[in-house]
Amino acid sequence: MKSPTASWKRLAAVSGAVFALLCTGIARAQTCEDPKVLRFSIIPTQETVRELTLYKPVMDLLAKNTGKKIEFYLPTSYSSVVEALLGKWVDIAMLGPESYVIAHGKDPSIEVFSTYFKNKDGIQEAGPGYKSMLITKKGSKFTTIESTKGSVMLLVDPASTSGALIPEAVFAAKVVKTPLKQYFSRVAFSGGHDLSTLAVADGKADSAFVASHRFMNTIHTGKVKLEDFNILWISPLLPQDPFVYRNTLCAALKDKIAQTFLTLESTPEGKKYLENVDSEKFVKMTDADYNIIREVGVK
Repeated sequence: MKSPTASWKRLAAVSGAVFALLCTGIARAQTCEDPKVLRFSIIPTQETVRELTLYKPVMDLLAKNTGKKIEFYLPTSYSSVVEALLGKWVDIAMLGPESYVIAHGKDPSIEVFSTYFKNKDGIQEAGPGYKSMLITKKGSKFTTIESTKGSVMLLVDPASTSGALIPEAVFAAKVVKTPLKQYFSRVAFSGGHDLSTLAVADGKADSAFVASHRFMNTIHTGKVKLEDFNILWISPLLPQDPFVYRNTLCAALKDKIAQTFLTLESTPEGKKYLENVDSEKFVKMTDADYNIIREVGVK
């Protein structure tokens, strides 16, 4: 028969092990981030301040659903948003597909959770995708791809998918089979799809690569018309701009953030926002949805 002392020692050992496991679980749970303030940012356009106004209903819903104060980080470039995420100055952001792949490659904790499901709008197809396009001014001599050789061409940003990556990796490599800087007489970065579109309309550039949805956004400002442009080339379908968060945030908080976006169409504020960005709803996205961007050669 075992002695009472031996039984108590065994019970104490088991209890100690259970307590250690519980403490480990609590410690792990406490390692997630639960900030009092959530900071949100978007890749910049000429209309960034106006877009911030459009996002206000969403930010209000996000504040209500998470119980957090929401602050906006005003970016200066695509890379500034990525650096803000990497530096933990920003918790939630809307990136371009390439800038997301770059960011995720540097820090896997930057995780996509959603994107727009766009309405059919002119040359923009319905769904969670868009295309890169080569545009020129209607009435100019640049009416074919061949005629743009030697012209002044605008890209958007070095980290832009449709305004840099796809033009070089697909158009240059597979269509004209010549590097962009050799095919065009001059290649410059405008800083925004809207800026590229307006520069072509104003005759300050001969051609430009822009995103189909961003191009249509510029059309809707009333500054230019769809019929003002030739569309000389259109890329294969690309995944829409990813909305991301840092997955080091606590699970319950991440779920509240994702659900705020994924249920926007069920709220009056959300419906108004979606209408302003020409979208039907938000849909769930995963990292694998952006493999197509990796496959064309993100460095």
